This record gives sequence, structure tokens and C-alpha cells, in this order.
Amino acid sequence: MKRMHSLVLVGALGAALSLSACGSSDSDGSKASGGDSSKAGKIGVILPDTQSSVRWETADRPALAAAFKAAGVKYEIQNAEGDADKMTQIADSMITSGVTVLAIVNLDSASGKAIEQKAASQGVKTIDYDRLTLGGSADYYVSFDNTKVGELQGQGLQTCLGAGNKNIIFLNGSPTDNNATLFAQGAHSVLDKVSTYKNVGEQAVPDWDNDKAVTIFEQLYTAAGGKVDGVLAANDGLGGAAISILEKNGRAGKVPVTGQDATVTGLQNVLAGTQCMTVYKSAKQEAGALADAAIALTKGQKAQTTGTTKDSTSGREVPSILLDPQSITKDNVKAVIDDGGQKAADVCAGKYASLCQKAGIS
Repeated sequence: MKRMHSLVLVGALGAALSLSACGSSDSDGSKASGGDSSKAGKIGVILPDTQSSVRWETADRPALAAAFKAAGVKYEIQNAEGDADKMTQIADSMITSGVTVLAIVNLDSASGKAIEQKAASQGVKTIDYDRLTLGGSADYYVSFDNTKVGELQGQGLQTCLGAGNKNIIFLNGSPTDNNATLFAQGAHSVLDKVSTYKNVGEQAVPDWDNDKAVTIFEQLYTAAGGKVDGVLAANDGLGGAAISILEKNGRAGKVPVTGQDATVTGLQNVLAGTQCMTVYKSAKQEAGALADAAIALTKGQKAQTTGTTKDSTSGREVPSILLDPQSITKDNVKAVIDDGGQKAADVCAGKYASLCQKAGIS
């Protein structure tokens, strides 16, 4: 994938974040403040699920709601709960209700493409949020540099493994998620260059399902005869699945495992030493970038981009806003707390209190 990058400043969100119930609709119509929202249009956002990562409801939804409220625009946020048909139904409903901009986190490119085509036929602008819809027609793509996410994971695992002969298992994300492909490519671009590292097992986890990941990893671990020195797990949920099997075999903390999303559990695992690292992608920053782009479109303006992303299916260069992810280890878990990515009270609960204290988190 080819990208052209340039620097972009994403405004910080000043509004306070508030949590909404998982899977529920979050909207603000006539109560929106800060401008004539009836003239500015209405923004619809469809999140993918609550299973692949807790981030969608605990981080993205409140951050998006805060950004839209601060801008005084009408908006509606819903969650498809992992059901592509439900996402299509939600999109139809939003289009009927008068949204002028629709942002989706697709569950698969085929259904995402159909949604974007229908929206375009109704004069609705579309934005791919977090995941690029291959073959789609989105006006913009807002995400993090996902190849770099994989590179950070590969570099993190290499640091934790060190030199010498090492056997690695790759536990990749959903095969229907283009991001998962990019994460794997980034990780391999780092680890495949180390001649003493050996890939002893690799498999994608359908729908990022953590329960399926437990079974898949145990099968890979068994097939490798337990001779595993490191695990490249694509996110914290999959990392946790691998850790559960390592614990079962008395090897948790002895085999470094990667992750992504800087979830509460992921950060706790990093502090405890059962997870080598995670990758932090600020929901506040990503939601801010989406809000800026969507609000610009409601006003008939162009969004400020960092470059383009090539759609590997259509060959189209999609105007993009790509943000920089951050590698998180035991030494800088505090950075996530300071940025508001997680609350210290959640990460430092119970037995993790003393570990937080050692990490300078209060």
C-alpha cells in the first residue's frame, strides 16, 4: 500500500467524555448547541461491534459524541453488534432520517461497499472510519497508519525476544478486515528480516473473536510442540487469548505477547509482565479527525488530509487522514492514562494498584 504523508494538526477535544450503554443509539438533534445545526446537516456514525474490541463503546462513542456536541451539529451514533445486515438496516434508517454525512466502520468490504453506493445515490457523503472499505466509494478515510501499527508490534516483540533462535506464532485479526492485513504486513516487514526467527504457526481469527482465538492459539501451540518463544497477537483481545493458554501451560510471562488498543486488560497485562507491549491509538484524536472531516462535509467544504491511501481492490487513491500510533510498554503506560485513553482507577484496580505505583501512575 502506497501512502503520501504530510503533517496535520488534529484539534484537541475540550468537551468532557461520557459513556453510553453498549449497542445503544446515541443522538443529539434539536438540543445541539453552537450553531444552526439544521443548516449544517446531520452526521451518522455506525460502529461495528462490541466483541472485537471494547474500544468502540468505551472510547470511540463518547469521544465522537463529545466532538459533535462541541461543534453543535446534529448526529446519531449506533452499533451494528457484529451483524452486517443490521449495519445495512441502520444505514438505510439514517439515510431516511436525513443524514448528509455517513461514517462507517465496515464489518466486511462487500457490505460496506453496498452501503456507500446507496448513500452516494442519495447524495450522502461517506467516510471510512478506522477501516478502509476495499472497492468502496468513501469520500474520505480516517484512521491510524495501520502498517505502522504492525511495525510497532514487530519491533516491540523483537525487543522483548532479543537475539538468538526464536520460534514465533502469529495470531492475526479477522481476514475480512483490511486493517488486519496491514497489521500483519507491518509486523512481518520487521520480524521476517531476522534470520534467527522462525514462524512456527500463523492463523487469522474470524471476526476478531476472542473465544475462537483461544482455540486457534491452543491448536497452534500444540502443533509447535509448545516450543514457542513469542506471540505476535494483533490486538489485546487476541493477546489475552494467547496468554490464557500460556498460563494453562505455566508459561505466562515467560513468552512475550504483543497487543493493540491499550485496553484496560491489555495495560494490566503489560504492567504484570504477561504482555510485552500494546499499541495505543488515541480515540480522542481519531474521533477528532473524523469529526473535523464530517463537519467540513456538512458545510460543503473539503476536509484537510494527510495524503491518500490506495484501495488495493479498485486502485483508487482515497483521500486520507492518517494518524500516528504509539508503542506502549511497562515504561510508558502512564502516557495512555495522561491522554485520557483509560482511567487510572480502572487500570489500577485491586492487585494492579502496586504495579501502577511502580509505574508512576496515581
